Amino acid sequence: MFKFFLLAIGFILFFEGIIYFLFSSRINEFYKIISSFSNEKIKSFSSFLIIVGSVIIYFTFRIYDFS
Repeated sequence: MFKFFLLAIGFILFFEGIIYFLFSSRINEFYKIISSFSNEKIKSFSSFLIIVGSVIIYFTFRIYDFS
């Protein structure tokens, strides 16, 4: 189980790094847009992403055999 956790963290860091690398010129614009949002809106969107991610993880482990 721990190896899957490490694999997931590795993929997250890998793809996040690619996004920052490819869109480095637009990152500052993105931060300006985000800073204009209220904390509640950011927390709501983050909660939505957590739920979607959890559902994907749940169904992935339920459908596929990782033995």
